[in-house]
Amino acid sequence: MARPSSSFVCQACGARTRQFFGRCAGCGGWNTLVEQLEAGGDSRRRRPLADDGAGASAGSPSPGRPRRSEPIQAVGERPLQRLASGYPELDRVLGGGLVPGSLVLLGGDPGIGKSTLLLQSARAMASRAAVLYVSAEESAQQVKLRWRRLADDGPATAPPPGDGEAAAAGDGLQLLAETDLELVLQELETLRPAVAIIDSIQALHDGDLGSAPGSVSQVRECAAALQRIAKRQHTALVLVGHVTKEGMLAGPKVLEHLVDAVLTFEGDRFASHRLLRAVKNRFGATHELGVFEMQGSGLVEVGNPSELFLAGDGPSPGTATIVACEGTRSLLVEIQALVSPTSYASPRRTATGIGTNRLHQILAVLEKHMGLPLSRFDCYLAVAGGLAVEEPAADLGVAAAVVASYRDLTLPAGTVLVGELGLGGQLRPVGQLELRLQEAARLGFTRVVVPRGSALGPLTAGLGLQLLEAATVAEALVAGLGVNPADQT
Repeated sequence: MARPSSSFVCQACGARTRQFFGRCAGCGGWNTLVEQLEAGGDSRRRRPLADDGAGASAGSPSPGRPRRSEPIQAVGERPLQRLASGYPELDRVLGGGLVPGSLVLLGGDPGIGKSTLLLQSARAMASRAAVLYVSAEESAQQVKLRWRRLADDGPATAPPPGDGEAAAAGDGLQLLAETDLELVLQELETLRPAVAIIDSIQALHDGDLGSAPGSVSQVRECAAALQRIAKRQHTALVLVGHVTKEGMLAGPKVLEHLVDAVLTFEGDRFASHRLLRAVKNRFGATHELGVFEMQGSGLVEVGNPSELFLAGDGPSPGTATIVACEGTRSLLVEIQALVSPTSYASPRRTATGIGTNRLHQILAVLEKHMGLPLSRFDCYLAVAGGLAVEEPAADLGVAAAVVASYRDLTLPAGTVLVGELGLGGQLRPVGQLELRLQEAARLGFTRVVVPRGSALGPLTAGLGLQLLEAATVAEALVAGLGVNPADQT
């Protein structure tokens, strides 16, 4: 019997070395090398999987002959039939539903609601297709308790079932509480479900590897084995992934390249709403947004997200309203600013929901082109509702909120500001302006400050909005506030 050898593998980048070092030579991380035993062989992984013919096209060679390439025009096409998840918000982020044979990675902070969302979705899909839920972190009894609690209130698309209907909805849902990868693969081979949920990929363990569950090699090999069987059986596979303390997906970076879609589940721990974003999607658009609300009976879709991010007590000094676009969805968001004299040599700059560097840039533009001595004032900025706004179309709203707080002014009711702020103080047009205006008109806003020269569609004239065009930030603030803030002392 050969003596087992060991190597040191970096848990951040996957680099392998025979000798331990305090710092990884691949990524530069400190104390990330972990010793792992190397198995002598892996007959199960070397054994080719039997081809059931589902993925073979007409005229393909027999299993005994080597596979040959063919012209792309000769490749057979198969109609794409997505499977609805039971949540229109989740289907929106996925691009219309789950694609057979695809891999979806869902990440988020602990306790944010990943398992709740997937269990409710699995219960909804089980009435139409076979679903396998693999719980690698909880026992079967724990999952059953949560399933029973959620059974009293299903997705928004279905009426709340009774006891008999809840039992019928669970007939197509199979539960497996297991961490051994070999047993999970055998269950997938036996059941051949339409959808399989792995909760979570970091908890699975391949016995042929000497490393601990959650290590780089374990996550990489388990995900690769699940991908092979999902592609071969056309099973839509959803993987739950852990995140690091920095908020990034844990495990090797190859995991994000391996899957077809990467979704992130976000939310404020002190708020009830949750945001689902698509970071990567091979079968749909990215940067889509789904909004949910956590209630006692589970996650519920939010039909009108704009009302969630707007305050109901009217405008106040230091606040401004913008229209942010997340994918194909327009959201009205309130920006809040607080400007006060500093007590330190260097003023403080704190931003929540807006990049701090972006705030520094806007403050510099205001001081340069409007003569406001903001370098002697602390500035605190926050986006109401905990939403993170990354697009530059929010620049004008941020500038208006800062100036309104500095001069103790209040924007007129029903005013929305949309525009990108350049370093020269000019306003630049933004995309999807017509969608933004339609959302503002739907919620009762009447005045919109837009950059001059913006391309407006034919439907804009019938919205009943007063469009105030401006070429510079000074003109926009005068039009929005109704007074010239630079003239006040």
